[in-house]
Parts: sequence; structure tokens; C-alpha cells
Amino acid sequence: MRLLATTALAALIALPAIAQDWKTDYRIVRFGVLSGENESDRISRYTPFQEYLEKALGVDVEIFTAGNYDGVIQALAADQIEFSFLGSSAYAAAYTETEGGVIPLLTSLQNDGSTGYYSVIVVRCDSGLTSVDDLKGKTLAFADPDSTSGYNVPYYNLVQEGYQPEEFFAAIPFSGSHEAGVVGVVNGQFDAAATYINNEQNGIPQRMETKGMIKEGEACIIWTSPEITSGPFTARANLPQGLLDDMKAALLAAPTAAPEAFKEMTGGDDSTQQGYAEVNHDRYQWIIDMRDWFKANRQG
Repeated sequence: MRLLATTALAALIALPAIAQDWKTDYRIVRFGVLSGENESDRISRYTPFQEYLEKALGVDVEIFTAGNYDGVIQALAADQIEFSFLGSSAYAAAYTETEGGVIPLLTSLQNDGSTGYYSVIVVRCDSGLTSVDDLKGKTLAFADPDSTSGYNVPYYNLVQEGYQPEEFFAAIPFSGSHEAGVVGVVNGQFDAAATYINNEQNGIPQRMETKGMIKEGEACIIWTSPEITSGPFTARANLPQGLLDDMKAALLAAPTAAPEAFKEMTGGDDSTQQGYAEVNHDRYQWIIDMRDWFKANRQG
């Protein structure tokens, strides 16, 4: 009896340790990246960070990309990836798609202490277009239907400002990505495109200038949205707490533990991000409410 009792007690003591050893069940951890830029650039920017995570977590780490935002959202919903960097609207879409099956962990913290960014509309600087009113009868390209800054926020705010996009613009196509929209403007395919900036020094147009995709002074901003809460680094809610804690700790430590990888991932030499700040779901509820408005009004 003593032997049985001792054996049972040992088994009970061992259970928490086994439950906390998430590496037994997760030999590979995968994180998704949205299609804000072309795939080769996405992989290139995130590879050093991937290698850092492998060392920090002690398991293999894989980057997951898709041709559009929904591909990453569906991968989360199907338990094909564990984590993803999401925009606010993509997080709201994932939260709705999974019926609350995802949780926000961290969001970007900028050098100025802000945790937000802005949707903007850009035109060719030499186009003579200086305001939204000048775009009447023109083509405005949105990025992706699940993009916060590339579709939901600009569309929603334009309506609040009295514009009916389907009636006011000649066409409102989706370009497929932020970079594709800006390139389309520069090349004359679109009159204007929606994208985002973090501040005057950092954002999609500035990053494209740094990469040589467009020339300085080719794309100019004519409209800026109210501040948007930065999108969260998101996890599936059904992951072990140990994995969630270890991943969060790795991201929080990245700016000092892997400064070069962190800088490359967040914008290279033009990066204005200093680290991460913790967030919870309440911070993104307004985005879900905005998406509900879209559904009620049959937009998006």
C-alpha cells in the first residue's frame, strides 16, 4: 500500500511538469506574416528574427506567408500556425473567425512612446491632386479587405466624412498589398492608394524609397486618418501557457537580445520601433465594432 501511495504521489507531482513542458508537443513553432509587402522581402526581413526565436525557444521556428490576409487568418483558425503578426482589422477578423480563439499578446512600441499608426492616402506628387475632393471620379486602390489601414479605417472614415466611395470614386479596386497599391499609383495604374505610416519617418512609402522601389518625392500623402491602435502579435488561445509565456518573453527581449534581427524585421535603418507593449482584447473591440458596421452596411 505504501508503495502504491508513493507511486501515485510521484505521478501527481510529475503531472504539472509534464503539462508545462510544451516542447514535447510543439517541436516546430510557426508564425504568420501578413502580405504588406512582396513575399521575398517578407522572408528576408523576418529570417534573422526566425533564427533568434529558434535559439530563444529551443525549437524549430517556421515563417508562414500567404498571398492575402485571409490566408494567414485561416491558418490560425485551422491550427496550422501558432502565432502571427496581425494588423488590428486582421486580428478582429481572426477573433470573429475563430469565435474568440485567438488572443493578443503584444503590440509595437515606437520610439516616441506611441503604440499606434495612421492610414494614409497617397497620390503621385506631380498629379496635381491635393485632397480627397480632388479624387472625385478617380480610382482609389485599397490594399486588402482584411487590412486595417489599407481598407477598413480609410473606407469607414471616408464615409464618416461624407464620401460614399462607390459613388464618389470611379473605381475602388484592391491592389493585393500596400506596396502594390503605391507602385500602382507611381506607375499610373491608380490615381490614389490607401496604405499606412507610423510617423513622418517610417511607413510603407518611406520603406519603399529605402528599398529603391520608388523614388523619393514620387508618392505624396493627401489624407491621414485618426490614430489606429497598432496591430497585435497574436496567439491561438488553445496554446500551452508555457509556450505563450516563453514567446512573449522572447519578443520583449528581442531589441536587446537580437538588436540587428529586431531592427531588420521592423524596418531596417528606418525603424522607429523600440520594442513591444502588452495589450489585451479590449483595446481592439472598437475594430470589431467597425467590422460589424461594415457587415451591417454590406461593405467588406
